Amino acid sequence: QVQLVESGGGLVQPGGSLRLSCAASGFSFGYSRMDWVRQAPGKGLEWVSGISSFGISTYYADSVKGRFTISRDNAKNMLFLQMNSLKPEDTGVYYCAKGPTGSPRGQGTQVTVSS
Repeated sequence: QVQLVESGGGLVQPGGSLRLSCAASGFSFGYSRMDWVRQAPGKGLEWVSGISSFGISTYYADSVKGRFTISRDNAKNMLFLQMNSLKPEDTGVYYCAKGPTGSPRGQGTQVTVSS
């Protein structure tokens, strides 16, 4: 079955950086579009970024464009999200997902941006 395990979250000050990772298994990762979604406290799921199966095309929400970079390593079944210039409004649980709907997704990793 699909397994997605995120890591790399933490507490960071505004303006700081974090790099999230996602280890995927149980499906043909290299042939699957992958996405990151997030959920802020008390809010619904928000799509953040996506990447095509071979990494040729990338997609970003307007709120993160120019600050976040999505990438993948198909040889290792890994998905990444480099987050720079973090803002308090980026706080939330970040999920790696098989597709832009956010499902299926992993258990998530907490990102807290606060001074």
